[in-house]
Amino acid sequence: MKITRTGLAVAAVAAASALVLSGCAANENGGGVPSNLSGSIAGVGSSAQGAAQEAWIAAFQTSNPKATITYDPQGSGAGVTAFMDGGALFAGSDSPLKDEELAGTFAACVPDTMPFEVVDYISAIAVVYNVDGVDSLNLDAATIANIFAGKITTWNDPAIAALNAGVTLPATAITAVHRGDESGTTKNFTEYLSKAASDAWTWKADKVWPADITVGEAADKTSGMSDTVTGGVGTIGYIDLSKAGKLGVANVKVGEKFVAPSADGAAASYAASKPLDGRDVKTSMAVSVDRKSTDAGTYPLILVSYIIGCQQYADAANVELIKGYLGYIVSAAGQAVSAGVGGAPMTADNSAVATAIIAAVK
Repeated sequence: MKITRTGLAVAAVAAASALVLSGCAANENGGGVPSNLSGSIAGVGSSAQGAAQEAWIAAFQTSNPKATITYDPQGSGAGVTAFMDGGALFAGSDSPLKDEELAGTFAACVPDTMPFEVVDYISAIAVVYNVDGVDSLNLDAATIANIFAGKITTWNDPAIAALNAGVTLPATAITAVHRGDESGTTKNFTEYLSKAASDAWTWKADKVWPADITVGEAADKTSGMSDTVTGGVGTIGYIDLSKAGKLGVANVKVGEKFVAPSADGAAASYAASKPLDGRDVKTSMAVSVDRKSTDAGTYPLILVSYIIGCQQYADAANVELIKGYLGYIVSAAGQAVSAGVGGAPMTADNSAVATAIIAAVK
């Protein structure tokens, strides 16, 4: 029997609805944002979430002027480290916690309790490029892998030309730009390559770029990736679609078609994903994405970004504020805000699962 995240979500809807109605309805304004909360909380993490976090914080603090929310988009790896060390009350991460991280300690949490992982932001990862005269570009997984591995070095390489009939490709040298920091976007990108192009990409998925790939150029954070690809000649990189800006965006082969990254394609890929083995679906929304999907409407090169927090906080002083803010961002109202900055909103069922997990925080 195939179990998908959507299927598991249905069972949680009724419970989540009850929690929301009993706990929040009396304390919300007309825009779906909790009100009258106070305190100060800080999060650190995913730079891909940066624009969404800015928008969420602005909306939330407008309704809660006595509350202060900060989010530092240092990157997923930095966020997980800050959360584990107690430097942040929640982390944003573009990949679930590793098993060895789960086995560690979490300074902000009651000892011997586990963190939760809820999805808050879903986005397509765009393969972006800056090549004079090339307004449209088709690529498949194997070609992308060979470019970033340094095996394809010029834009008029026969492998690229074969996918782009009628396009005049220059002999310009390729500069493949990768993230230099520990990045959840890199983890998702390399996972896609390792599964969709396993013959060409022999490295494991990881937040850190393979050290033995010595070609290309490194850039830190989403902003650094955008700036480096934009400022270069013959550059190619990978970035959250919402940050692609005016860069060229490649169409990626899915099945027999070349597909442009989109919020709809990302949402369809997430909806078809399976829960990650070994996780308790009552407290974790971590999924395994089908990176080799050929299903119509999907775009399997996506990032699924999570909020990671304590199921039980050691200091209860700001628990209500944490629940209020995180509950807002996974709500229909919060997801509509993320759509405005390029995210793919969760379905109502998946939003209900996230809401139930956050409502149970102590």
